[in-house]
Amino acid sequence: MAQVYDLIVMLDPNAPEGRSETILQDTRTRIESTGSIVGDFDWGTRRMTFEIDHRPEATYHLFQFEGDAALLDSLGHNLKITDDVLRHRIIKVKPGTAAPPEQRREAPAARDEDSEGTDRVAARAAADAPSADEEPSPPSPAE
Repeated sequence: MAQVYDLIVMLDPNAPEGRSETILQDTRTRIESTGSIVGDFDWGTRRMTFEIDHRPEATYHLFQFEGDAALLDSLGHNLKITDDVLRHRIIKVKPGTAAPPEQRREAPAARDEDSEGTDRVAARAAADAPSADEEPSPPSPAE
């Protein structure tokens, strides 16, 4: 049985129209020529921790595949010389490793929404408002 690998490809989001899909299709074809694809995940465009070639974002794509050493060499060489590939990394997957996460949603704005995507101002207003079961309190004597 062939070893399972993760290939993460970071593409330039400013690449010409259709260029990213061409690169990904070429990678799929190369993998399927001598190996087999186990998983194919599009993680979308994300902000990078550090800029690469003065680009703050990259389009991430993960391939999980089975293959041999010759396929790894071929993929590595091809992706290294391909324009619009900012980075790539091939990692051997250890048995029992959890499945990769699905594409995560964009992080909400910190001041307007909490971690569950709930608008804090609306949640606070709803909590302060009397419920339909409560009777309104009588007015105070100062009013």
